[in-house]
Amino acid sequence: MAAFRFLPTYKIWVLQVSLLRPGIPKLRSFIPRRQGSRCPILATSFCCKDGIAKIFSWAFVLAALLAIVPTASAQTADQAWLRYAGSHGRMVIPLDVRALGNEPLEQSAVHELQRGITGLSAGSLTAMGSAFHGHTIVGTVQEVRNAFPAFPVPIDLEPEGYWLYWSNNTDKTDLIVAGADGRGILYGAFALLRLVASDEDLTQLNFRSHPAFSIRWVDNWDNPDGSIERGYAGRSIFFEDGNVRSDLAPVAEYARLLASAGINGCNVNNVNAAPQLLDSDHLKQIARIADTMRPWGVRLAMSVAIASPQTIGGLPTYDPLDPAVKAWWAAKVSEIYSLIPDFAGFTVKADSEGQPGPASYGRTPADAANLLAAALAPHGGVVLYRAFVYNHHADWRDPKADRARAADDIFAPLDGHFLPNVIVQTKEGPIDFQAQEPVSPLFAALRHTSQAVEVQITQEYTGQQRHLVYLAPMWKQVLDFDIRADNQPTPVKEILSGKSFHQPLGGMVGVAGIGQQGWLGSPLALANLYAFGRLAWDPNLTPEEIAEEWTKQTLGLDPMVDRVLPKMLMQSWPAYVHYTGPLGTQTLTDITGSHYGPNIESSERNGWGQWHNADATGIGMDRTVATGTGFTGQYPPEVAKVYENLATTPDDLLLFFHHVPYTYKLHDGKTVIQYIYDSHYAGAAQAANLVTVWESLNSRVDPTLYRDVLARLQYQAGHAIVWRDAIVQYFLKLSGIPDDRLNQDARAGHYPGRLEAEDARLTGYQVIDITPWEDASGGKAVSCAGQPSCSAEWTYAGKPGRFNIAVQYFDLQGGAASFKLSLNGQPITTWRADAALPSRRPNGDNSTRYTAPVVDLKPGDILRVDGTPDASDPAALDYVEITPAVTTP
Repeated sequence: MAAFRFLPTYKIWVLQVSLLRPGIPKLRSFIPRRQGSRCPILATSFCCKDGIAKIFSWAFVLAALLAIVPTASAQTADQAWLRYAGSHGRMVIPLDVRALGNEPLEQSAVHELQRGITGLSAGSLTAMGSAFHGHTIVGTVQEVRNAFPAFPVPIDLEPEGYWLYWSNNTDKTDLIVAGADGRGILYGAFALLRLVASDEDLTQLNFRSHPAFSIRWVDNWDNPDGSIERGYAGRSIFFEDGNVRSDLAPVAEYARLLASAGINGCNVNNVNAAPQLLDSDHLKQIARIADTMRPWGVRLAMSVAIASPQTIGGLPTYDPLDPAVKAWWAAKVSEIYSLIPDFAGFTVKADSEGQPGPASYGRTPADAANLLAAALAPHGGVVLYRAFVYNHHADWRDPKADRARAADDIFAPLDGHFLPNVIVQTKEGPIDFQAQEPVSPLFAALRHTSQAVEVQITQEYTGQQRHLVYLAPMWKQVLDFDIRADNQPTPVKEILSGKSFHQPLGGMVGVAGIGQQGWLGSPLALANLYAFGRLAWDPNLTPEEIAEEWTKQTLGLDPMVDRVLPKMLMQSWPAYVHYTGPLGTQTLTDITGSHYGPNIESSERNGWGQWHNADATGIGMDRTVATGTGFTGQYPPEVAKVYENLATTPDDLLLFFHHVPYTYKLHDGKTVIQYIYDSHYAGAAQAANLVTVWESLNSRVDPTLYRDVLARLQYQAGHAIVWRDAIVQYFLKLSGIPDDRLNQDARAGHYPGRLEAEDARLTGYQVIDITPWEDASGGKAVSCAGQPSCSAEWTYAGKPGRFNIAVQYFDLQGGAASFKLSLNGQPITTWRADAALPSRRPNGDNSTRYTAPVVDLKPGDILRVDGTPDASDPAALDYVEITPAVTTP
C-alpha cells in the first residue's frame, strides 16, 4: 500500500456532534491527525500520494457538519429515504472517511458518507470499533489505482459508474468507493450507504455498476407564481411570486435525494413554459438553482416555449427556419451557458394542447428540435422534444379518428431528420399516463433517433397521492416489453439505452410534481420517486427488489415491516386498476376536469380522444386495421398480429384495441360485463385490505407516520367504494345486464345496509341531483346550502347487533363543514370536512366516507346526522351505510 503523509500540525475549529449523545453541537478545536493516528474523530484531513496533501477548507468542513443538524422546520431528504437512522448491529464499516482528491462531487461524497455512517452506526459497537482499524476511501478509479496499485481496480468503468471494494488484512480495513468520474464517486457513496442501510454483508464486497441510460431526468411542472401543474404536495420549492425563491435549502435537499437514486438531470419549470423565464433577470435567478444542485451532480434543464423569440425577443416571427430566429436562440443559449456552464438542455412541448409550435409555419417537429439543438450543440446541451403532439379537437363521430395514432403518425416519418443531440421524449403509452394502456409503438418506429420514455411520478391519473399506487410494476412492464422490431427481441429498455438501434443517447424522464409538503404529499408516494431513479439506473431491477430497498432505508430493519410493506406496495397498482378502469378502458376518470374521481362520460363525445365508446350493447375502441382506426398496424408485425386478433389480445388491454359486446367472454370464460362488476368489487376489497395489513404494523413504525398512513389508507378504502359503485351502477344501467352474483353477494345495484339521505326525515336539507349521476348512490344527495344547519334522521329497522356506521358525505373546497352522528339523541362522534379535494361541487372527486366503528343497534333506534355548512361547503350527504362490525377476540 502507498504511504500517506499529512500537512504540518495546525488547529481547525469545527462543530462537534456526539455520536453517542446527540444533542446541541459544540464548537471545538482539534489538530488534524498524523499518519498512524488512532483518533476516532471524524476525518477531515484528506490524503494523497507522494506527500502532496489535499484537504478540504475549514469552511467546507463547517458547512458539512452544520448540514448534519437540519432545522426542525426544514423539509429535508432525511424525511424521505435518507434517514440514516437506527442501530445496525452487524455493520462493520470504517468511520474514518478519506478522499483522494478535492473535486466538488468527491467532497459531497465524503460529506454524505460521514453523515450516513454516523447515523447508521449510532449504537453499533461494531461500527464504532472499526473506526480504529481502517478507512473508507473515495476517489476516481485513477486516483485509487495510483494510491493502491495492488488493488484490482477496474480499467473499463463506464461514465458515471462506480466500484465498491472491501480490502481486509490482519491489521486494517480499507473500504473503497471509486468512480469513473465525480458523479460515479457520488453514486458509489450512496450505493454503499444503501447496502449498509439494508444490512448487507460488506466483507466480501467487490461490486461495480453503471447506469443503463445517459438521460435520467425529472421534469418539474412548476410555474413562476409558485403553483405546480399536476402537483399534489403544495407550493413550488423553486419559484414564488414570479421569481426564484430566496430560500433554496429545499432545492439542495431535493438534489441530494435525486443523486441518491442516480438521477442526473432536473428540469425546473412547466412544459407549458412561461417565456419570461428566459429573460436575463430570470436566467440569473435560475443560475442560483443550478448552483444549488451542482454539488450533487444534478444538471439543470429548462422547458422553453418555441414562440419565445416572438413573445419575449420582439421578433415578428418564431419560424424555426428564419435566420433571425436562429440567431436569437444562439444568443440566448450562449447567455444561459455564461451563467450555467453545465446547463443540461431544453425540454419542448409544442403544437399540443394549445401550445404554439412549428406547425404554425408549416414546419415539422424536426425543424423546431434542430433549431434548438444547433444552438445547444457547441455547449454540450441536448433537446428533449416531447412526442405528446395531437389534435385535442378531434371529431369523435369519425370512426377513423384516434388520438393513440398521433405520435407515430407525426414522428415516425421524421426518423433520421433529427440532429444527434435531439432525444424524442415519448410517453410510455399512446394516450396520457393512464392507469393501464399499451406501450407506445413509436419506440419501435424511430430507428435513427435517440429516445427517452416519459413516465409520471406524480399520480395525475392514479389517485393524486391520496391513493397508494406504487407505479414501478407498471413502468417495469413498459421497460421489459418486447416490441419485436425486425422480428427480433427488442425490449423497450434496450431501445432507450441506445443498444437496439445504436443511438448515442436515451433514457427515462419522470414528471415529479414535488412540492413543499413532504416532497410528494404522501409518505408512501416517495417510493415512486425512488423507484423511478433506480429503474432509470438499472431497468433489470425488479419492482419487488426496489420496494424492499426503499422500505429498509425509510423504515429500518424490522423484519415484519420489511416483509409486509413491500407486499402492500406491490398490491396497490393492481387494486387501483381493478376499482377504476380495467380491461384497457384507461381510467374512466374526469378527463376534462380534475383527473381524479369517476366521471365516465367525460371521455366520450368530445375532442380529447380518450374515448372508450360504451353504448347499450358493448364497449371498447376498435383500433384494428381490418375494421377500426388502424392503430394496431403501427406496431411491428409480430406485435400487431397479437393486438389485431381478438383471440390473442391480452384481456387487460382488450377494450383498448377492440369494441366487443358486454357478453363477450374473456380467456377465463367470464363475460366482459361480469368482469367489470367483479373487478370493481375485488378492487374495493383489496383497498380495504391495505388498511388491515397496515394496522398489523402498529407499534412497529413511528407513531406519527403510522397515524398519517392509516388515515390515508382509510380514505382510499372509502373512495374505492365510490369508484366501485359509480362504475358498477353506470354499466348496470347502460347494459341492462344484472350481476350474476347478486343473489349470493347482494352486489351491483343492491345495498341492503344503505340508508339514502334523500329518503331520510330531513330538516333543512334539500334533495339535489349529482352530476355525473353515477357519483352518488341513486344519483341524488342532500345539501344544506343556505341554511345555518340541517339534519337527516332514520329509524333503524334491521336486526340487533354490533355494527360499523359509515357516513358518506361530500367534502367540498372553500370551506370545512362539520358533522355530528347521533344515536337516540346521544352523540356518537363529530368530524370536520377539511380535506383538500379537487372539486367545488358535490361529485366523485370529493365523496368521502367517515366510519364510526362498533356501534350497538336494535330495531327502532334513531340515527341522525347533523350538518353545519361552512363558507361554500354545504355539508352535503349521500347516505349512511350499516355493516356488521368484525371484532377480534
